[in-house]
Amino acid sequence: MPNKMQTIIAVDQNSTLSTRDRGLNYGDGFFTTAKVVDGQVQYWAHHKARLIECAQRLGFPELDFNSLENQIALHINAAQLNVLKILVTRGEGGRGYGLPSECNVSILLSVLDYPSNYEALVKEGLNLEVSPIKLAAQPLLAGLKTLNRLEQVLVKKAMQTQNCDDVLVLDYNNNVIEASAANIFAIKNKCVFTPLLDECGIKGVYLQSLCDKLPVEFKRVKVEDLTQADAVFVCNSLMGAVPVKRIEQQVFNTDDSHALLTKLLAKEAEC
Repeated sequence: MPNKMQTIIAVDQNSTLSTRDRGLNYGDGFFTTAKVVDGQVQYWAHHKARLIECAQRLGFPELDFNSLENQIALHINAAQLNVLKILVTRGEGGRGYGLPSECNVSILLSVLDYPSNYEALVKEGLNLEVSPIKLAAQPLLAGLKTLNRLEQVLVKKAMQTQNCDDVLVLDYNNNVIEASAANIFAIKNKCVFTPLLDECGIKGVYLQSLCDKLPVEFKRVKVEDLTQADAVFVCNSLMGAVPVKRIEQQVFNTDDSHALLTKLLAKEAEC
């Protein structure tokens, strides 16, 4: 039987986490960040699937979702527009990097304020430049939202000197992978494509939900594939789909981008 030992901590000023926790010491864990509207977690089925996949691929015990969902419901009951963060670690134990003989998973729940600038970004679009920070390849972790996010920290640090709202992050073969904290997809000749994430990057919840609604091609993408597209979007589960109004020197009409995506979604809904 799968080991379902887990401790759920609602993060507040009185919460504590052991200094021996493997998530703190080794980044041994994973997380998901969800939008909460009127006490309901949007795209919960996809967030749950992400947590299950991360646990399986990283060799964690099976998570007890009955207990977890009950705790989530208690903490978001009064939330009207907030962010729920679910962070899972392997807990304490093990010698050095070695795994503990018995795993007691720690789950931290945080209910945070919803970013005030997201609504404006969705309406107005955002400007992108290419990040000087590139992502390393590690197929064993590709697609997963693990606690090892130092590359993204460096991306955000580099952004402080760039004149843009977000960046395109490439791998060492100069393939586009993602934005700093979101996926990228584009429309060309009424077809939707997005970067292949088999070596690095995170396959986000909003992108997963978009694949339920539209045929999306995952392929190797270069910057010029995006600058030559009819429309480009940055997306994650908090913002939804945000149109890109500029990549480097290439400018897009965000009203046209919105209209093109809306038309594609409506056409698929009729099928």
